[in-house]
Amino acid sequence: MKNVILILTLLFFTITNAQTHRFIYELQYKYDSTDTDYQKVNMVLDIGPAEVKFYGRDLLISDSLNKKFGNMNNKIVDMTGQIVKRKLNSTENENFINIKFGYYTFKTNDKIDWKISNETKNVQDYTLQKATAKFGGRNWTAWFNKEIPFNEGPFKFRGLPGLIFELKDDKNNFIYNLVKSQKIEGKPATGDFVESNFGDKAIPVSEKQIRKLLLEYYNDPFAFERTNFSKNNSDLHINIGGREIHSLEELNAETKNMQSIIKKYYNPLELDKAVHYPN
Repeated sequence: MKNVILILTLLFFTITNAQTHRFIYELQYKYDSTDTDYQKVNMVLDIGPAEVKFYGRDLLISDSLNKKFGNMNNKIVDMTGQIVKRKLNSTENENFINIKFGYYTFKTNDKIDWKISNETKNVQDYTLQKATAKFGGRNWTAWFNKEIPFNEGPFKFRGLPGLIFELKDDKNNFIYNLVKSQKIEGKPATGDFVESNFGDKAIPVSEKQIRKLLLEYYNDPFAFERTNFSKNNSDLHINIGGREIHSLEELNAETKNMQSIIKKYYNPLELDKAVHYPN
């Protein structure tokens, strides 16, 4: 953990019907597993009396701005693929994901078998204990604190006898560090950015359908734009990423470029569920 003072206002841990415990984690992750640079984002873990949610803090900030100014103009797309919610003490997660213009939800059961070590370390006056597990085709090391009686942690990582403070895989593709906590009165309203994406309600699908949608997007990432073209309409043009496309030939070239980008920056946390894009 970095030299960050943890603001853990955790003197009382009794969860009431009107209280949510919010924990902020810094997540460092790689879009491309061969990169040396990391993307850094803050993620929110909300633990309520009946439900747990994990999502990007930027989503929360955008929603707050929308509510402050009475609009839905601040819309962002989660790039981590780590929006989940579950019932307290459950291993069944409801996952949320953006694919092109659609927002989808699907359920998975994600039990993690931890091996708890006797190894401990002290971090800023907290005694952390080590645990390891294999999950999602990766090997993980977690450091948790028994004095904080929540068996939760980042993303789907739960089931230890205490809150997870630090977590990373052995390839250092994903690194989580707890940086802050606070108590929230009432149940945080996430309907506009977790259960829906700023106006687009999540469409329930199966995990198999998600893989199908991702493959369809890869095979033709500009399918919608393609419908606007006709070989007999030479005057038509569309804009993709600030570049004007005037023909199907140019669109096909842009499609190949996008496919290479999709493959290069595809580094899913759960490798065992990865989509295998064609060569």
